[in-house]
Amino acid sequence: MDASKVFDLVGKASYIALAAVALWGAYYVVLVLSRVGRKRFKTEEAQDAFLDSIEADLKRGDFDTVIRACEGDQRALPMMVSFACKNRIFGFNKVRQMTLDRFQRDVISDLDFNIAWIITVIKTAPMLGLFGTVVGMMGAFGKLSSAANVSPADLALDIRVALETTAIGLSIAIPLVMCMALITNRIRQMQDLITSGLARFLEAYKVGHDRDIARKGRQSA
Repeated sequence: MDASKVFDLVGKASYIALAAVALWGAYYVVLVLSRVGRKRFKTEEAQDAFLDSIEADLKRGDFDTVIRACEGDQRALPMMVSFACKNRIFGFNKVRQMTLDRFQRDVISDLDFNIAWIITVIKTAPMLGLFGTVVGMMGAFGKLSSAANVSPADLALDIRVALETTAIGLSIAIPLVMCMALITNRIRQMQDLITSGLARFLEAYKVGHDRDIARKGRQSA
């Protein structure tokens, strides 16, 4: 196969690769933002209302009622509340550490895994664009070296590929950088909201846990 045809095919493949990378990055941006939205309460007032609804039961040590109130709720705070109540036999300090570790592993680490793909696309798109640039220029110089009379239109096509792929690569990476700033802010807001909710929950949980221990001590006496 003629070398110029090879460069043409590779140049076209660069467009396909850039399109695939762009779709991949957009998919993970939507995925991360939707997961952040599902894991948090919409407002601090909504979270406070949830905590108000379970606080009395927590302080009484009625953990089974609290668990039922959290069933089916996929938001991070109710999941952590249910997890802590189900593992209350381990004692307050242990449960507190287990709950914080669980939040880090199931919520934050999961988001970090998906964010890693966005960062990969941000790094890959400009490199694919640069690859297309190199291929386009190699095609142009190849035509210059292999023919005495080269059509300006043929050279312009190769140079166009070289410039377009670079521009496309940058046009993919730049919006994703802006999206990453948005995602980072959303996650930080989610962490702050959930952390404050967990602190309030653990305070009420400790009261109920101590009462539950005292009640069991009286029953065994």
